[in-house]
Amino acid sequence: MNSYVMLIGRVLVASIFVLSGISKIGNFSGTSQFMASKGLPASDFLLVMTIIIEVLGGISIIFGYKAKWGAWALFVFMIPVTLVFHTNFADQNQMIHFLKNISMMGGLLYIASAGSGPLSLEEKMKK
Repeated sequence: MNSYVMLIGRVLVASIFVLSGISKIGNFSGTSQFMASKGLPASDFLLVMTIIIEVLGGISIIFGYKAKWGAWALFVFMIPVTLVFHTNFADQNQMIHFLKNISMMGGLLYIASAGSGPLSLEEKMKK
């Protein structure tokens, strides 16, 4: 049972990153403009890097292949993202996004520490 719980947990934590990265591809120009409005230089380059980190990091966690690396990459990525985009605590919506990001970072730390578990590509490759 614990194996399935770990798999479901990985999928739940990582899905938001994969979906977010894919949605940024569909609205590349708008997302880049939003990032630039927050004062980020080279927003097109940063957006490409964001998409790569979100999609590949999320996929690595979902499938359990190099999940610790994916979790660490997403955790480190989330630090500046949270501090740049979600620190207007006067806006309740931004406070909720800040807390959501902190919670997701906790889940990522758990995966970075515990690994992907028995139902993962890494475990299949060991056999």
